[in-house]
Amino acid sequence: MFIKICGITTLEDARAAVAAGADALGFVLYPKSPRYLPPERAAALVAQLRREAPGVRYIGVFVNEPAERVRTLLARIGLDWAQLHGEEPPEVVQALADRAYRVLRLRPGSAIDPAPYRGRLPDGPTLGVDAWHPTAYGGTGRVADWEQAARWARAERLLLSGGLTPENVAAAIARVRPWGVDVSSGVERAPGRKDPEKVRAFIARARAAFRALQEGIPVELQEEGG
Repeated sequence: MFIKICGITTLEDARAAVAAGADALGFVLYPKSPRYLPPERAAALVAQLRREAPGVRYIGVFVNEPAERVRTLLARIGLDWAQLHGEEPPEVVQALADRAYRVLRLRPGSAIDPAPYRGRLPDGPTLGVDAWHPTAYGGTGRVADWEQAARWARAERLLLSGGLTPENVAAAIARVRPWGVDVSSGVERAPGRKDPEKVRAFIARARAAFRALQEGIPVELQEEGG
């Protein structure tokens, strides 16, 4: 049961997500993203948040960066993990596997083998899944391929993202049975600015859905409750 709120750009939004019960916050370090946060600002945010919420995981989102730069920014910003969200090849993933996990953006009908991209975080996801887009790296609002994700979730600690919202997160958890869920645009009022009510609703419904899975409550009741 792991819930990540991604695309955080302000202390106000970070505090709202932590107060709502987020397990992790994501900071996008990809300059072309509308949710981009420069490393200096990310470092200041993380330093403040670690004083206020030391138990939360702080994650940097990287796109096609060399392994050495990822490690440098992890240390400079004070991040726990890296989320590799581009076309990083297996050798980059494996060079960072003790500090990172790879997100695979699933094309419909793709037959990619996830094994070479598997991370080795002892208490984090081994793999992430997002929806495929020809030009954007996450935050598109497109729904991922839940059928493919569900197959991978049987063998991986899978972090599911891609088009999740407060309205569909319970159904996604019931269908995919992921290790955790990750949301960005689905809880925003504008790119890079979160809607506190949507964040609270998403986290509450996700936690209820994870609990329902553990207790064996039928899918229909989960969806009605969400």
